[in-house]
Amino acid sequence: MTKKTILILVIVALVIIGLGSSGYLYLLKLKKAQLDSQTQILEKAGEASEKITESVTQSVLPSVGTNPVESQPDINPADKANPFKNIKTNPF
Repeated sequence: MTKKTILILVIVALVIIGLGSSGYLYLLKLKKAQLDSQTQILEKAGEASEKITESVTQSVLPSVGTNPVESQPDINPADKANPFKNIKTNPF
């Protein structure tokens, strides 16, 4: 092969590699733009659902000011498991 043919093949290969890489970068940018728009749509939908929930439950649900479990008796069986709590231990 002559130098002219090798030069043409190298130039063609570089052009193909350049077009392929620029096309790949363009597709990445396009996908990122689509993901960003989908994320914005989901955020707007979430905000809208929160507003709807607030408006619906505003007068329906009672406000809970206290914890209903605070007045429950202590029935933990682990506290009563050791019958030898008050025995003096050997300090040595």
